Amino acid sequence: MAENLNSSDSDRSSISDQSESSRSINRSLRLAEKERKKNEAEDPFVVALKYFSDVEAGTPVIGNDEWDRNLVLVEKVAFSRGLSPEAISVMLEFAMSLRMGSSPCVRVLKCLIPATVVPQEAVVRAVVWLCVGKIPMSTQVLFIKWVLTVFDMIDAKDQLRAIYGFIFSFVMEENLSPYICHLLYLLTRKESVRVFRVRKLLELQSKLGRQPFLLHLLSLYKVFCPELVTLSIPSRMRSGFKNYISPWKSALMSVQKRNGVASGINPAFTIKNKAMSRKRKHCHLELPELSSVINKDAQTEQMSGRKVVPLVQVHSFAHLLENMHHIELPAQMGSLLGSSLSLQYLDCVQDESALLRLNFWLGCALHEEFLFCGDGGANQSSGEGLQFLNKLLSAQQFLQEGFSSSDAFLYKFLNVWDGSLLRPQILGLLSNIPVIPSLQIGRLLFQPLTQLFFTSSLFFKCGLMECLNNMLLKWLTWHSVYALEDDLDISLNSHTSINITLSGFKDSVMELIHFFGRLASVGLQLEGCHTLLLSFIMDFYETVCDTFLKFDLPLVVMPPPGVFYPALLATDPVTVDRVAYIMHRYKVNLTSAKSQEKQTEKAFHISRQTFREFNQYLAFMVNCLWNSKMFHPGMALQVGEELLLKSNVPQYWTSFDFIHHPAFMSYAVDFHQRCWPGKDMDLSAIKNSKAWSWYLEYLFSQGFDGLKDFVRSNISR
Repeated sequence: MAENLNSSDSDRSSISDQSESSRSINRSLRLAEKERKKNEAEDPFVVALKYFSDVEAGTPVIGNDEWDRNLVLVEKVAFSRGLSPEAISVMLEFAMSLRMGSSPCVRVLKCLIPATVVPQEAVVRAVVWLCVGKIPMSTQVLFIKWVLTVFDMIDAKDQLRAIYGFIFSFVMEENLSPYICHLLYLLTRKESVRVFRVRKLLELQSKLGRQPFLLHLLSLYKVFCPELVTLSIPSRMRSGFKNYISPWKSALMSVQKRNGVASGINPAFTIKNKAMSRKRKHCHLELPELSSVINKDAQTEQMSGRKVVPLVQVHSFAHLLENMHHIELPAQMGSLLGSSLSLQYLDCVQDESALLRLNFWLGCALHEEFLFCGDGGANQSSGEGLQFLNKLLSAQQFLQEGFSSSDAFLYKFLNVWDGSLLRPQILGLLSNIPVIPSLQIGRLLFQPLTQLFFTSSLFFKCGLMECLNNMLLKWLTWHSVYALEDDLDISLNSHTSINITLSGFKDSVMELIHFFGRLASVGLQLEGCHTLLLSFIMDFYETVCDTFLKFDLPLVVMPPPGVFYPALLATDPVTVDRVAYIMHRYKVNLTSAKSQEKQTEKAFHISRQTFREFNQYLAFMVNCLWNSKMFHPGMALQVGEELLLKSNVPQYWTSFDFIHHPAFMSYAVDFHQRCWPGKDMDLSAIKNSKAWSWYLEYLFSQGFDGLKDFVRSNISR
């Protein structure tokens, strides 16, 4: 009994202690909440926001010190650390409602610098205020510019797309039209395209002319509904939406840089799951994350109407195949570059609207960060530029083709490039450029590259030679893959409808080969026939010599003398061996083309000049390497006899045969020592018929397969 009483007393004591502890915790929470409210009440910024939230309509501005003091405080916070989503909502509602007239509206709009994200609801309410009709046109333009500037920071786009028709109604306003078209371009989906909207745009075009911003919006409409847009859209249009210099961009960069990742920076400008966090320097150089265009709350509601699978929810290729025609593209098109599944979707579906949006995002990023960056641009942040361009290169290699926006960027960037900034990445992008018509290729590529080539180092010259070789390889591969059965039209890009005739393609390829030959000839003179440069040049002509048989292109172009003779007379045996292989392949290609010309009607005609050049080179090689008739009269490469005699070189006509050639002299000496050990060196002894055959077999056994093929196909032993 006593034990039970003691146990009961113990339980009551324990319950009393727990109750007292609970009361203590509740009291602490009440004190903390009271302290928080007290601090908020004393926080001047919170007081300022409350003023703008509660200010009554009709309150005068002139002489209102309280208004000026509160706005100065909001501006200070906005330009130092940015405004929170709640502050953005309050200030935007105050500005667009014109409670204190139109004069404060511009000043308030200019200080709307978001710290993290912009609430979609606030933007929608502000757009609705446009219909009141009291906001001046210049202020309306400023507001739309602000929306375009912070578009990537808006937390969702589903409600904005829901009022697409309302936004479209402003397209007929001449002053607003360029900006409204830009916003519509970002919001357009297939269900947004309607006949009456196409008619409105065509009507506006008849009034304003073929404005680029109208053509770009119509081109997107035509992608979604080609049956509704019968207008012919130019295949190459200049930028339709200008990168307007807005008053928020520099302030946004400063805030993003100051806040860094720890401040909850805009997810559209960052890559999550980084091992190391670092401060952000530019707003476009990091790829955005995959995210849905609709709020999570609205997602289930929208999915009930039609099946929509956000790309961010696809985690395997099998899942992608199951939902291929129900994919909802992400809010940020740049995020496609960082996801292999997204690139697979682009490659499988070949969604031209997605490519248009991606090209638009990519064009803005490249132009703003590399062309119009100023002192704080990518030049000062080569690390970010390197990462960004590597991602872009990786995406292009995955798709096996480039993006039109990166091509347009390169055409401009080459004119201001110093040849050293991000060289491997720029040359890699350059090698992915599709075929350029021969009338434009000189202006777009050859002129800027020529200036860079002759004013840069040997390593840049080698890099450019490799780039041009890769470019030619891609052009020839595209021809062999996308050529139609009738061999009349060649599709330049699997995602576009741009075609070029076979003759036009051949002209462009010939221009590229001749341009390379001019660069190589002068480059060898400038660099003293450097072996490394010769190696890259030989790579290019190994591609050129097989254009007919390997790539089925009816074209044979010989290397210029400024390349052939320095390579044949080079001091390293590898280069001479590659020259022999290239000449052997030229003979195989020409022989095959000649036999087809006799057998079929569709065979292409090879000019006599090509055969004349080949025969001239072939005769020189045989006389030089085999017959020991160097510098004899009638040869293509001639030196005055008086000059040869002054050189005091005995038997100068044998100086470049297989024995005395500077590239093979060491092999001849080694062979002589193996055959006649202990005897005086007499290389002419190798000319003996039996020793000569042994020497050739010894030479071929050293891995010179090009020389072996050349001798067996061109010399009767």
